[in-house]
Amino acid sequence: MGQTNDILNDVRGRIDAHAEPLAEARGRLRLSRDVAIGFRGALRTYPSGSLAQHTFIHPVADGDGGVVLDRRVYPALGPEGADESPEETIEALCSLLGPKIRNVYPKARCCTSRRGPKIYFGRPVDSQDPTIDLVMALTRRDGNGLWIPDLKKNKWEASDPERHATLFTSGGKSHAQTRRRTIRLLKAWNRQYTTVGFSSHNLSVWAWEFITEGMGLPTALFSVLDRASTRLEAGYATKDPAGVSPHVKPLIDRSIAARRLRTAADAVSEALQHDDDREAVLSALSRVYWKYLEDPTPSGLAGKAAMLRRPTPVSTAALGLSGRPALVRPTRAYGTPLRSA
Repeated sequence: MGQTNDILNDVRGRIDAHAEPLAEARGRLRLSRDVAIGFRGALRTYPSGSLAQHTFIHPVADGDGGVVLDRRVYPALGPEGADESPEETIEALCSLLGPKIRNVYPKARCCTSRRGPKIYFGRPVDSQDPTIDLVMALTRRDGNGLWIPDLKKNKWEASDPERHATLFTSGGKSHAQTRRRTIRLLKAWNRQYTTVGFSSHNLSVWAWEFITEGMGLPTALFSVLDRASTRLEAGYATKDPAGVSPHVKPLIDRSIAARRLRTAADAVSEALQHDDDREAVLSALSRVYWKYLEDPTPSGLAGKAAMLRRPTPVSTAALGLSGRPALVRPTRAYGTPLRSA
């Protein structure tokens, strides 16, 4: 293993979800599913998203799952029925969930979110209080997957979250582990931007497509960034791997999304080209994980300004100044030398 792998593992150590709140999120989802299966017409429940795929990163904010209703019990619901709004049924499900969950979490409350009940628990663990989003799904008469409500758009959409969880956790032990770790690294990279470019589902789809058996973590990360960028640059679509939902799209302008991916891919490539030089690798990867890594070799005006902000003398050579070598002492804006604390 080279320096790139070591430094990416250092980043992983900073982004991986903490054990206690992660266990709490799993317990809350399990409790919510146990209650929801008692709802009229419920066929089954399922975990989905980061909990099902084991790709949570810090902090643990929410957990996802769903309850599948038999469309024969609710013939008016959904596009294959009378297209009745799911709001009343979601409210009825909330009326079941709230009181029973408050037996365990007295401050819990159940509200309506975009796709079903959203449960707040009111009991932080390690300063994190994960919520649970429970999708109220409906079986389909024709086709695979489920009907998922979208209250914001007042429509139903076909999706197969159960199939997604199966696909994204498939493969041998090493392959699946590399995929999970790469998805976490991709999520951390994505979240550094003020406006994130991709949904977690989008990143998971690419990881499932582009990571193959035998890849190490650095190669897997580069593969996803490089091939996803190439796809967007060429104008090709990312298809739903379950073959049910519409194409998966970035959350931002396609050209900006492609540029972000390419910039990160080039930096990982540079790191791999200098894999035995820790400083060079750290410098390259700091362009990918700027909130987690500091460039050890700052260059240009910004880097030199950063040197001068340090409370220690800086050589004129390091600042690129000509003339006889000397030390430049950092000063305050009004000229008083800074003292080390």
